Amino acid sequence: MVRNRESGRYTGSSLLIFRDGQEAYFGCDGQRSVAQGLPYARDTIARIYSMTKPVVSAVLAMLMERGLVRLEDRLSDYIPGFADCHALLPGATDEAQVEKVPSPTLTQCLTHTSGLTYGFNPGLAARIYEREKVDFGPRMGVLADMCDHTAAQPLAFRPGTKWEYSVGIDVIGRVIEIVTGQPLDRVLREMVFDPLGMADTGFCVPAGKQARLADCYTKTPDDPLALLDPAGKSAFAEERVSMFSGGGGLVSTLDDYMRFGEMLRRGGELDGVRLLGPRTVAFMRRNFLPGDIASLGAESFMEMPMAGMGFGLGGGVLLDPALARMPGSVGDFGWGGMASTYFWTDPVERLTVVYFTQLVPSSSYPSRVELKALVQAALVD
Repeated sequence: MVRNRESGRYTGSSLLIFRDGQEAYFGCDGQRSVAQGLPYARDTIARIYSMTKPVVSAVLAMLMERGLVRLEDRLSDYIPGFADCHALLPGATDEAQVEKVPSPTLTQCLTHTSGLTYGFNPGLAARIYEREKVDFGPRMGVLADMCDHTAAQPLAFRPGTKWEYSVGIDVIGRVIEIVTGQPLDRVLREMVFDPLGMADTGFCVPAGKQARLADCYTKTPDDPLALLDPAGKSAFAEERVSMFSGGGGLVSTLDDYMRFGEMLRRGGELDGVRLLGPRTVAFMRRNFLPGDIASLGAESFMEMPMAGMGFGLGGGVLLDPALARMPGSVGDFGWGGMASTYFWTDPVERLTVVYFTQLVPSSSYPSRVELKALVQAALVD
């Protein structure tokens, strides 16, 4: 952490490691706000962006356990707008070059094989998303309307034929709302955050906690640590957040997210509270792809290596550390966020690791691979 700050990569960061259910390491370094001279602390609140995805995927798995959804259900079973899906033809140069395709399944949305995409990805479909403002940001309206808008855009490819990082789990968030009859923020609070004691995790930051929210920075050609959005903290004020993004909307703290990670590592239970059955968690952590991500021709933004890495329900699964060029155990499960945050659970070494910093994009530096190497090197028994 100190080296990252001293080299000018980040203004600061924090790290929490549990092994065998006990705290093995905690450290903070640097500043969560350079302008205000505020240090990173254990209770610093960070934007976790795509680390929201495993949480929402776990909730869908909970609904699956209750018999309320099936993973092979199609989006059109819940959101009528997805009943008439069209995908761009391979090599399409015009958005009129499409073919009618089946609606994506819930599994395909959870594993980024649905044909949905992100506006920052390469390709024609992403350019359409960018033009049409398919964006699940905190002030971009409400989830129901944005999902309908997303359904009106062509898919990047026929569902199930490729892997492309996408808004699929944002759409899963809407499915959860429809099944439960409640807004996603309330569902997550009642089904995950309250049972696990995650008091500082949510889609907004209450006024009394705003001072604990870290500033977010971005790497630009002119400034490696430019302030991303001077109004960024106020964007998370309770009265300003209208969109509950299941793919990237949450904020959290080290200890809160550690409780979620430890719940997964322990097979769905923590401190006597069971959210999921152990066999369901083992199912989530399996690779749902026919091979690794690289074998599906992935070209999109990816927060982890593609070779040697598979994908489970809402997170990456390490299949072959040598192919991934990343130390770790077969079966590691976790994911990161756009602001360079990261977590993983290791069933072999009985580890859960949560790392927070705030720099966009997460591809700026290979910090995650470096962190895994450091953690693996520290294990001597």
